[in-house]
Amino acid sequence: MTRRGRAIASLTVVALALVTACAPASKDDQGGEGSGSQRLVIARGGDIDKLDPHTATAQQTVQTLELVYDSLTEVDENLEVVPGLASEWEYDEAGTQLTMTLRDGVTFHDGSTFDSADAKASLERVLAEETGGVARSNVASISEIETPDPLTLVLKLSEPNGTLPAAFADVNVAMLSEEDIAADTITQKPNGTGPFTFGKWTQGQSVTLDANEDYWNGAPKIAGIDMRVLGDQNSILAGMRADQFDMGIVTDPAVADQAEEPLKLDKVSALGYWPFMMNTAYGPLQDERVRQAISCAIDRDEVIDAAVFGQGVETGPFTLPAFERDAFDGLPCADGPDPELSRQLLDEAGVDNLKLETIVLTGEDPTPVNIAQSLKGQLAKIGVELQLENLETNVYVERWLKGDFQTSISPNQNKINPHLTYSRYFGENAALAAAMNYTNPEVEQLIVEGKEATDDASSQAIAEEISRGLVKGAPMAWLFTPYLFWVLQPGVEGFVPMPNGSLRSLKQVSIS
Repeated sequence: MTRRGRAIASLTVVALALVTACAPASKDDQGGEGSGSQRLVIARGGDIDKLDPHTATAQQTVQTLELVYDSLTEVDENLEVVPGLASEWEYDEAGTQLTMTLRDGVTFHDGSTFDSADAKASLERVLAEETGGVARSNVASISEIETPDPLTLVLKLSEPNGTLPAAFADVNVAMLSEEDIAADTITQKPNGTGPFTFGKWTQGQSVTLDANEDYWNGAPKIAGIDMRVLGDQNSILAGMRADQFDMGIVTDPAVADQAEEPLKLDKVSALGYWPFMMNTAYGPLQDERVRQAISCAIDRDEVIDAAVFGQGVETGPFTLPAFERDAFDGLPCADGPDPELSRQLLDEAGVDNLKLETIVLTGEDPTPVNIAQSLKGQLAKIGVELQLENLETNVYVERWLKGDFQTSISPNQNKINPHLTYSRYFGENAALAAAMNYTNPEVEQLIVEGKEATDDASSQAIAEEISRGLVKGAPMAWLFTPYLFWVLQPGVEGFVPMPNGSLRSLKQVSIS
């Protein structure tokens, strides 16, 4: 089997201005003011689904809210943790106390001052079970929060946890106003400290953001951002060719490959991955041998070719280059796909003619449907029939979070620290445990040890064990890491494509 090499690359290609479809109305016609006024118009395939940053999971929602809210730390273009609203931090010798110094002079969009009381209230909200915070398990080691003065935050930990600075660089741990939390307005009126203020959300159509002229890290170079929702990716490209938009976010490699001069195409290998998820609480899937049989039957290269036209890289549980592992390391088929062994495993489990309902995330991106069709054909060869059910984003997410599925197909995101990636699925008090219904005490303990690791060698060794344990247990069949694509007009400058799909660099973008 071919092993494709990984390259986190950022490249620019050029393209021809030829309109092949009926283009949307111009930026001026749609309410934008054009590049001369410095409003950046973005076309993308999906809409946001909520306004609460602590419970956001959909990529479009995360991308939008991280422009409105700041976090204690941030991630730079090299995926390194750098200061955010916390200018510096320090652990004590035991690793059970983290002291963070907050920036002075930071204000929320409503004009109120950000201080340690807001930081404490925000973290307490993430930790509260009733919030349903996505990152709760990543910060669960915080046992007590002290605020000795307005610019000092002291976190007492129940156990050493060296991953907290990385965990804080996530919109799911965004800093909110203590007053807004008390008034319970988070889900209705975004009020952050970020580079853009929230303007208007017209569901299914658009989101507008305006520049925060008082941003603590310098006002954005553009007056605002207008995000337009176009369900069809070919329409996004047509609009880019007709200069209707300044940026187009596309996920279909076939569409991205058509972007030619004078357009620019930024492309980067994603931090996320595509898995085939199996609900281990469902009937035959409770048997590890059945899940292994399914994973062993899948030729990842065949999926990549069919789903994304070869624009992907086979992956195991971890996608960061320093931690990546083989998708088969831990399975009985350690050398690659083996349908004959899969049939043998199913025989040993006493399973024959297995039928599995598969929910598939559908919308602007054809990738999940393409993956589903490829898997359906491959698994039929071992006597497993996938019964596909295509669901729109809001319906899919609701069912997936409840674990209301047998198998499912949608993208997942890796974190910048590998030990944060799966704690929300398989760690103690995992926020997304209901979605997977998988328990593995050995992996759970390794996740704890990984968070406590203080050196790279130990961290990598533990991650290797976690990866092998997860691949063996097969709650998912890890498939591949895709590429992310952004189509830009030639006058858009300063955008930095990020492997995690972040749009934070829009705060420094200009339009000439």
